[in-house]
Amino acid sequence: MTSRRTGSRALGGAVVGAAVALSVAASPTAVKFDGSRAYEDLRQVVAFGPRPAGSPALELTRRYIEKQLAAAGITVVEQPFDADTPVGRIRMVNLVATIPGASPDRIVFAGHYDTKLFRQFRFVGADDAGSSTAFLIEWGRLMKARRNPFTIELLFLDGEEAMLPGWDDAPNDHTYGSRHYVEAARRDGTLGRLKALILVDMIGDRDLRIQRETYSTPWLTAAIWAAARRAGAGDVFVDASTQIEDDHLPFLDAGVPAVDIIDLEYPPWHTAGDTLDKVSARSLQVVGNVLEQALPAIEKRLEARPSRGGL
Repeated sequence: MTSRRTGSRALGGAVVGAAVALSVAASPTAVKFDGSRAYEDLRQVVAFGPRPAGSPALELTRRYIEKQLAAAGITVVEQPFDADTPVGRIRMVNLVATIPGASPDRIVFAGHYDTKLFRQFRFVGADDAGSSTAFLIEWGRLMKARRNPFTIELLFLDGEEAMLPGWDDAPNDHTYGSRHYVEAARRDGTLGRLKALILVDMIGDRDLRIQRETYSTPWLTAAIWAAARRAGAGDVFVDASTQIEDDHLPFLDAGVPAVDIIDLEYPPWHTAGDTLDKVSARSLQVVGNVLEQALPAIEKRLEARPSRGGL
């Protein structure tokens, strides 16, 4: 993920271990989010190596995602498009997995699955974006076993990363997949059924500390942070705030309530050190448990306010 932070950076770390044994609200099924299983998916994805947009390794990652979700009974549809980038035209592919609910209106859980292109060193992107990729696969298993009042969509976004070294080195050289998805939904008339977006990005850090992202829709942020407090994860979902440009911005610009769950205080970010030993199953478990507990409140809010949620 190549987002540019524009807010202040708070100091300090978080102790993740205490949040592993989170108490989760009762589920309609016995299925729970499994951080260890998500970590195994992360390990498999990292084993493909660097996965920049248009690469053979990213194609292998797509096949892996599709296979895992198919095993859970979830069909994945590819959304291919050609992106004009500063380094030439690149074929990119978003993956869209749909779990039908009682309503065709949908809540989208999204994350990018490409890694930034580096020619100077080997970048396998365990946290960025192995963690979001693995999280969404495991989240799909949980959502498939759940009774959902809204349709749940899993959105694996291609082309979040800039092709040039810096986020602002060229206009719009980032968030290719999210911008394409929003424009396609606007064209085919399905954007109005998108009621909320929950974006996950860089959530595997062993020293996980997630701040409130200030571009994000306040009521969505409040619902998730309230769930974190109830779950005893206030040392991970902290009250400090920051401002980050990421894949949620095209959705916000289109009027969709959206929240970005991200920990950018990660020293190996965009270095050769973003490797498997820097991430943990415990961190994935914390985020999974908090979002599982937050989801009923989000659904209740959307059921009570069928227009787009608002602020």
